[in-house]
Amino acid sequence: MTLILSQSDLDELYQQAAQPQVQNFVLDSFERLEGVPEILGQGYNRIMKLSPGVWLNFSDCEYHQDLMVKTPAHDHRIQISIFLSGMIYFDDVHPNIGGTHSYFSGSGISPSYIEKYRAGECLTCVNVEIEPELLDSFLLEDGQYSSDIQKLLFKGEDWKTSFYPTVTPAMRSLAQQMWNAPYRGTAKRMYLQAKVFELIAMHLDWISAEREAIHDSTGLKAETIARIHHAKEILTTQLEYPPSLCELAQQVGISVSTLHRGFPLLFNTTVVGYLTQQRLQKAEMLLRQGNCKVAEVANLVGYSHLGNFAAAFKRQYGITPSQCLAGKKAVFGS
Repeated sequence: MTLILSQSDLDELYQQAAQPQVQNFVLDSFERLEGVPEILGQGYNRIMKLSPGVWLNFSDCEYHQDLMVKTPAHDHRIQISIFLSGMIYFDDVHPNIGGTHSYFSGSGISPSYIEKYRAGECLTCVNVEIEPELLDSFLLEDGQYSSDIQKLLFKGEDWKTSFYPTVTPAMRSLAQQMWNAPYRGTAKRMYLQAKVFELIAMHLDWISAEREAIHDSTGLKAETIARIHHAKEILTTQLEYPPSLCELAQQVGISVSTLHRGFPLLFNTTVVGYLTQQRLQKAEMLLRQGNCKVAEVANLVGYSHLGNFAAAFKRQYGITPSQCLAGKKAVFGS
């Protein structure tokens, strides 16, 4: 049985949760401990404000049953997450995060998404958040990072850009050092803040190297790569009424031919193929929830013709939408 909650429901449960009793924990003045609600599982979040605009969070928790959390679109800071154990699972917007992949997000507006947690899986995570203005003040004084990378990280009122770097031994070691900080008080605060910026530096270096590698392999300019990534984000957030190829190219500031040529080079699929893939993934997720009829799901993901939707769904998953709906209702309930 999967428990399905909205983000506001989850926040309310956490606000009502009892203070956790964790052995050998001594909190400093800049940190607080937040317990996992007993109805959900066990564990804690250790939340620290290291300085104005810099937050660090250690999570160690385990849920009693499968959990799905629906998160609406929201403002987003710069964020890095490294899982020392466990994963968060997604159907769309993001790939599964954890294991060998960290999460690195620029600032801007995050699209809505549904994240999933598996019962009995121990989650330990180091999470960093930083106000974009603070990081921007560093990059403005450094000519090493090109303007297209800055545009990727600081989107303002536009959709944010997310990255999923491979976790190197150095990244994992740094996260473990942060978790097991050897100091107390002011010394600990200074130590952790230095480690936070070291972790950010590792991820910025990864972006630079990744952009150069993509440029070398595709022949696309770094700015063009950034614009095609933006096109992908637009498609992800507008599945029901996506722009035409011409409109999409105009929105991101490149020609139709460049978009048509560059999209497969970066994502191994065409614009139409990617849109179809995302629509069907969302459709499968909605059908599994069991709250909508097949025709409603088809409309929600942008299919006006039910027959076309059913045929595409069966090609992708080997079953019809009706079979998916009937089979999953017994698991999730109505």
